[in-house]
Amino acid sequence: MMGRIEWMKELGWNDDYLDEIRNVGYSYIRQGKYDVALPFFESLVVLDHNNAYDAQTLGALYLQINEAQKAIIYLDRALQLETDHAPTLLNLTKAFFAVGKITDGIRLAKILKNDHNPLIASTASALLLAYGGNK
Repeated sequence: MMGRIEWMKELGWNDDYLDEIRNVGYSYIRQGKYDVALPFFESLVVLDHNNAYDAQTLGALYLQINEAQKAIIYLDRALQLETDHAPTLLNLTKAFFAVGKITDGIRLAKILKNDHNPLIASTASALLLAYGGNK
């Protein structure tokens, strides 16, 4: 069995190249061009497979373009790299609801409704209201 290819080493790139790709991708996100930003972050998760930010961003992009099942894969990867990240957990909650995993979504939303960030907490509370999790 072959190991994972270390693309950065193979290409002779350093982190500056990744930062440039990330900046361009993020620029498209700010413009709302999620479909254009997507390949930039798909590349980043291959080039730097230990970066939680890139995995979380790719998951959020998939969520934005209504591909919740793919979103779950990358949001889960991000949480494996950085376990305590409320925005990632909130996106995972939304993705669970989108694919019909209501019980999982409610479970996470109940945790997040007590988050110290009012935006996370209020969004989680709204999701609980929408999906009947306030019972």
